[in-house]
Amino acid sequence: MEAYTDIREAVAKLCAGFPGAYWRALDREMAYPTAFVNALTESGYLSVLIPEAYGGSGLPLSAAAAILEEVQRAGCNGGACHAQMYTMGTLLRHGSEAQKAEYLPALAEGRLRLQAFGVTEPTSGTDTGSLKTTARLEGDHYVVNGQKIWTSRAEHSDLMLLLARTSPRTEGMKRTDGLSVLLVDMREARGNGLTIRPIRTMMNHATTEVFFDNLRVPAQNLIGAEGKGFRYILSGMNAERILIAAECIGDAKWFIERARIYAGERSVFGRPIGANQGVQFPIAKAYANMRAAELMVREALALYEGGANPGAEANMAKMLAADASFEAANACIQTHGGFGFAEEYDIERKFRETRLYQVAPISTNLILAYLSEHVLGLPRSY
Repeated sequence: MEAYTDIREAVAKLCAGFPGAYWRALDREMAYPTAFVNALTESGYLSVLIPEAYGGSGLPLSAAAAILEEVQRAGCNGGACHAQMYTMGTLLRHGSEAQKAEYLPALAEGRLRLQAFGVTEPTSGTDTGSLKTTARLEGDHYVVNGQKIWTSRAEHSDLMLLLARTSPRTEGMKRTDGLSVLLVDMREARGNGLTIRPIRTMMNHATTEVFFDNLRVPAQNLIGAEGKGFRYILSGMNAERILIAAECIGDAKWFIERARIYAGERSVFGRPIGANQGVQFPIAKAYANMRAAELMVREALALYEGGANPGAEANMAKMLAADASFEAANACIQTHGGFGFAEEYDIERKFRETRLYQVAPISTNLILAYLSEHVLGLPRSY
């Protein structure tokens, strides 16, 4: 698999212009990193997966993974914009030629942002088949009513991929049938049936809850066939999990490097604290687990790019990488002692940011349930 050395070096150089002080200032105000996202967009990094015919780079998923890994490794936060990479795939794979021609070039050029993904609801969580948001076809428009939660970047996106129920559930019907994907133009929708409310969280993630009150969406904004939306969304989830796993690998490398440097420089009782096995062993173990998770990310990427369905590998990559980054975060804080909790070291900020991936985009327990049922052949547990 290609190393993308040139891309990695260029991303690292770009990220050097956004040091810890930039992120700390945003974190205090819970503000969106507009300048950083604009810089990534203008450099073409958010459009690497868009085919050249639509103005993108047409590179494989491993290139996107390399970009996001380097963003995190530099101490920045790709969560502010990473969804544009994987939500775009639903439009690319299942959208009409007219939809792709209208939106993909604009996304590639940075004239539009597609960073909002309306799936999760307050009452259903990850039980997507139970979502209650409805889209009823009336003439040449769908009328949408309902609510979504944890819709990150909704305030900073022009477009949203929305999963809604277009056919009511009936007896004998699969729970995930009757769901459709609509491309919502949020510029037109806000104030016309769409309301966005920010949710303050322990990390600066620009997440929101979104309310739909008789929002009218043109029927031509339906992606693919009506009622097949769950399958379309599902086809992009492997890419999502692999890319977030790559981010976690970048986080782990950042934590390990910070811990390694500090353990070598900090002297207590007349010698570096890194000479103590109680300090060096947790760092070494975090490094070993990061490398193991990194190999699983590579395997998932290879299968994905080879046209296989790496459901198990993508899930394992996300779980193992999230575990590795959280372990490295703990080791880094412990190595720094009290300084690990000081804002100026950036460790506590990155600790909060990487903690998210134990839960999102899918929790560890659901990954284990998936592996139990679909890989090990055990009875379904839920």
